[in-house]
Amino acid sequence: MIQGQKEKEIAKEVLNLAEALGEKSRERRRDFHRFPETAWYEMRTSAVIAKTLTELGYEVLTGRQVCLDTARIGLPSKEELQKHAEEVLNQNVPTEYLTEEMKQGFTGVIGILRCGEGPVVGLRFDIDALGLIEEASEAHRPFREGFSSQNPGVMHACGHDAHAAIGLGTAEVLWQMRKQLHGTIKLIFQPGEEGVKGARAIVEHGHLDDVDYFVGTHVAPTKGPDDGDVTPGTWGSLATSKYDAFFYGQAAHAGGFPEKGASAIVAAANAVLNLTAIPRHSEGITRVNVGKIQGGTGRNVVPDYAMIQFEVRGHTTKINRYMDEQARQICEGAAKMAGCRCEMVLQGSAESQHSDEDFLEEIAQIVERTLPHLRVSSCKNAQNWGSEDISLMMNRVQEHGGKATYMRSMTDMASAQHTATFDFDEKVLVDGIATFSMIVCELLG
Repeated sequence: MIQGQKEKEIAKEVLNLAEALGEKSRERRRDFHRFPETAWYEMRTSAVIAKTLTELGYEVLTGRQVCLDTARIGLPSKEELQKHAEEVLNQNVPTEYLTEEMKQGFTGVIGILRCGEGPVVGLRFDIDALGLIEEASEAHRPFREGFSSQNPGVMHACGHDAHAAIGLGTAEVLWQMRKQLHGTIKLIFQPGEEGVKGARAIVEHGHLDDVDYFVGTHVAPTKGPDDGDVTPGTWGSLATSKYDAFFYGQAAHAGGFPEKGASAIVAAANAVLNLTAIPRHSEGITRVNVGKIQGGTGRNVVPDYAMIQFEVRGHTTKINRYMDEQARQICEGAAKMAGCRCEMVLQGSAESQHSDEDFLEEIAQIVERTLPHLRVSSCKNAQNWGSEDISLMMNRVQEHGGKATYMRSMTDMASAQHTATFDFDEKVLVDGIATFSMIVCELLG
């Protein structure tokens, strides 16, 4: 911890550096927004980040150095990846940083800054977008000002473009401050948060195993318990498992020889009904949703194929494990009852998470003491919504004796996240850079 007058001098320097990056950070955010990429397609995004970190002087990991191949889930086909790799060549991508491994879906970047002996601090910034058609009207600022999505059906509608820009701005500030730091900084630019697909491959690679302090954030609307500019901790993300279940039966003439068929649609329908009937757990909330079902070829053919996409969630990792096991038994049982075979493919997963109370309190004090123009929310540890695979990173750090927190950075929003008109006040970029940078300076000062 930095003390007294020295702390004030460093805080002033950090804030000045962050504010000087205001216009550059807006340009970065808008560039990422213009060229959004979903999970495992973040090729251009990763190349831009790798180029920036390399030119700053960071040790940069990309491709297989970032993600463990066997731990990647929810991957697109090789053909789809190749098609996107060709498309980004026309999107002002720095081709010298677009590696062959990135083209194979090994996206994500880690920048490492070594400043001698001391603790290891890990910072996480997710970089992927959503499958959403962006609003195309003058009322929508990205469209009006010329930085709306150029990739049809893909949009940064959750603020990950902000996270990526904040991460690069933080990298610049910390590089300028490096001579005053003692320890190691890992900037983790994570692919595939949407659908909770990407974190596991980074965690299983071992990148979190030596981290002493871990911090992430998400932009959030200013409302409810988040009544400040920074909420230093969150808890309660639902653990989740997301599956594609494929049912394989036997085709037959529905009128002439129905007894020779095995209906995959009957198997899938039974699975759907029984998934929604999983007994709820006494120790906490559960969720289950079947979001897609398809199969068959026509009314007079016993269908030999059907597919459902579903998810289960639980208040804790333990409760979600119960939901997961029940779901597997139901899908396999429904298939057997109809004389079919079931294959289940895990497409995403996350655990429940909690921020360390003493660590988030320390961060609250850092913000209040060194960045007094930013307000800390009255509720310093707010309950999270949905599911988030930052939980896997936090839990790995905590399992090894480290401290972790998942903050919120509040900003005015044009509409709710995951909507076609989503946008936010870009002031949060400078605030986020200052917050991350000051936390690191205090931890490694």
